[in-house]
Amino acid sequence: MLCRLASAGRSRAALVAPLGCLVARQKHTLPDLPYDYGALEPHISAEIMQLHHSKHHATYVNNLNVTEEKYKEALAKGDVTAQVSLQPALKFNGGGHINHTILWTNLSPSGGGEPKGELMEAIKRDFGSFANFKEKLTAVSVGVQGSGWGWLGYNKEQGRLQIAACANQDPLQGTTGLIPLLGIDVWEHAYYLQYKNVRPDYLKAIWNVINWENASSRYESCRK
Repeated sequence: MLCRLASAGRSRAALVAPLGCLVARQKHTLPDLPYDYGALEPHISAEIMQLHHSKHHATYVNNLNVTEEKYKEALAKGDVTAQVSLQPALKFNGGGHINHTILWTNLSPSGGGEPKGELMEAIKRDFGSFANFKEKLTAVSVGVQGSGWGWLGYNKEQGRLQIAACANQDPLQGTTGLIPLLGIDVWEHAYYLQYKNVRPDYLKAIWNVINWENASSRYESCRK
């Protein structure tokens, strides 16, 4: 999305570099699901998955592309006011795209159970046990006010796992610095058609389709 300069430099250089990045960029696209819409039933219905992926995620992707085009135009004009005014839309739609792209891979029809290997050892080290971790992430996710996400992330500086909640579509790494390993979407569109307003029931069910292989792979990659 936006390009960060290695050094401040002169104002002209700071303008040209990100502009070049946006001119050369390709439009974001909706990723395919690695399974059918009905594959996560009975825990998450096909109707929810279809709406969530083909409507909600697609809207974030489309709006992100539109916002980036507007941002490119603002950069070309040197319109700093317009650039600043577009930041909330970039954060919201960019975060929505990032978060959902992670979510689809965090779920699997053959998921559930407990992680193995290094991730399991890290969970025991940082939370005492898998049961304690599961209880804490569930509680944090239930406690999100309004819409948002519950996350298991990796703190690279401290070399440990952390649980965090993010409001709305705030991306975990972009707002906390934690590297995302596992995300749980607690926006009502993720569960209302099946679980109504009983978020705890949805959270109890989603553990049955958590893709621990994917979370473990993310953990291994971020530690390299």
